[in-house]
Formats: sequence, C-alpha cells, structure tokens
Amino acid sequence: MPSLTGKVQELPRTALTCTVPREYVHRAAVAEVLLTNWDTVEEERADGVPEFVVRAQWPRGHALFAQERGYQDPMLLVESVRQAGALLAHAEFDVPFGHQFLMWDMSFEAGPDLFLAEGVPTEVELRTSCSDIVRRGRALSEMRYHITAVRDGRPMATATAGFRCLSPVVYRRLREGRPLGAPVPLPLGALPHTEVGRPGVGHVVLARPLPGDRDRWQLRVDTGHPIFFDHPVDHVPGMVLLEAARQAAYAATGLTDAVLTAATTDFTKYVELDAPCWIEAEVGPDGDCGGRTVRVRGVQEGGTVFRSDLRLLPRPR
Repeated sequence: MPSLTGKVQELPRTALTCTVPREYVHRAAVAEVLLTNWDTVEEERADGVPEFVVRAQWPRGHALFAQERGYQDPMLLVESVRQAGALLAHAEFDVPFGHQFLMWDMSFEAGPDLFLAEGVPTEVELRTSCSDIVRRGRALSEMRYHITAVRDGRPMATATAGFRCLSPVVYRRLREGRPLGAPVPLPLGALPHTEVGRPGVGHVVLARPLPGDRDRWQLRVDTGHPIFFDHPVDHVPGMVLLEAARQAAYAATGLTDAVLTAATTDFTKYVELDAPCWIEAEVGPDGDCGGRTVRVRGVQEGGTVFRSDLRLLPRPR
C-alpha cells in the first residue's frame, strides 16, 4: 500500500486541470466554466498596460456549442472572451462579487483552423492586454481588453471587448425606471434547427417569420434554458443576442455549413424580457473564398438595441 504521508507532487500553475471559480466568470453551473487558469505576464510593457495569459479548454461535447463536421463551435471563443473579462475584473482589478457588468461591444476575427476539432479537448491561450482602465477608488469601473487566441503556439484569432462595472446600488438606480412585467410568451413555432445550424430545436432562438416577412424574426427568449439563462437575470443576456445574430446569418444566407470567422457587435440598450425583440438581417455581397457578410440588428419598442456584422466562411474541408 502506498504511503499516505509522503509528499504530494506539486504541479505548476499552468498544468492545473481544474476550472477557475465559477463566481469569477458569472456562471452558476461549474460545467459552463471554460477557463482553467491565468497568469500575469511579468515583463513590464513600456506603456504600462497590464498583460495576462488566460487559459481555456473547449470540451469535445457541449450541449449547446456542439462540434459540427470536424469543427468546434466558434461561440466557444466568444464565451471564452466574455469569461476572460469577468475573470480579470474580479481576480486582478478588485471588482467585488455582486457588481453588474454592462458590455458595450465585443468583436473577434479568427482563422478557421482555430476551430478544428481533434481527439482531445481544444486548449487555447488567451493572451490579454488591458487598456482604457478607469477606477473608482481601488475597484475597476471601466475597461477595454484585447486578446490574441493562441493554439499550439500559433496565433489564430484576435478579439476585443469593453465593459463598465456597476455596483448593486448604481444598477438598481439605472433599472428602477423600467416597469418590469411578465416575460413575453415564447412564440410558438421555432425555425427548423437545420436552418440555423443548431443541434436541436431547443437551442433555436428565432421564431418562424410572420407572413410577408423576409429575413426578420421574433427573438425566442426561453428563460428556462439552462445555458442561455444559467442564472436569473432581469434582461436578455448578451450571449443570447450573439447567438440570435449567428442564427439569423445562417437563416438569411442558407450557409448552415459555414464557419463563423468574424463578428463585430455593439450593444446599445438592455434587451428587456417583457417586450418583443425583432431580429433583422441584411446579406452583403459575396466575399473572398465564397464567404458572406451579414449585418444583423435587434429592434425593441421601435429602437435599435444591438447591431452585429458577421462573416461566414465555407468549411475548408
């Protein structure tokens, strides 16, 4: 029998195989945490911009972001970028738990090779630099961050995002003028999941269009969805809007076998749960290598609540 008193081998931090605490990335379910660890880059940049290496692991099987024909779902990159910002805000910039994050924008551009699936989970380094840092006291108030995604030592994607942190008191003041009613009933009849590149109808966030509508759909907000609504919130999460934009791009072009290789999204208002939100798509001209660009916007109560420009690229194989 091996001794129970012998010294346990210590693994280097970069070899740890657990996830970061779920609270750092605003997830209730541990299974939805994609980040495994992070390190501060010790070498000081001349401009004093803080840099970090955040590591992520993308599972081979995911209930929502599933592999498709040899490729990981690009939304794993988007969710990893979102989680990286929250992680660094709490762990490195002293944002207390319970603060709300108001995301202004998020964008990424990736080569399709980043998403090639293999016989093991995909390991990605998110090399992150932070800029436009605003503090109130010691705690972070605003920040922009820039990411280079590295796989097997090769840079394969870039991403950027910006957000503001709101204390519970400020958030309540911001939201107190909004009359909160019951969520809009889930529209009957989702688009077929095969038309929006989803593994099943339960993950479809666009309703069938009304007669006469073209490339315009009502957003299906299922507050019981265990991933989109991992925990209770008082508005539609940004990841639901990004998924709606992606599904709208597939539905408008018919390129459900294409890989999403770029998206630039601006969030202008909270999308409320108690009013219908409409998703509109406009397909651009053909691009290089048979790719297509699509401009998507969300409209609620007569105003634009978000815009997203996406690029779809046919699968190389």
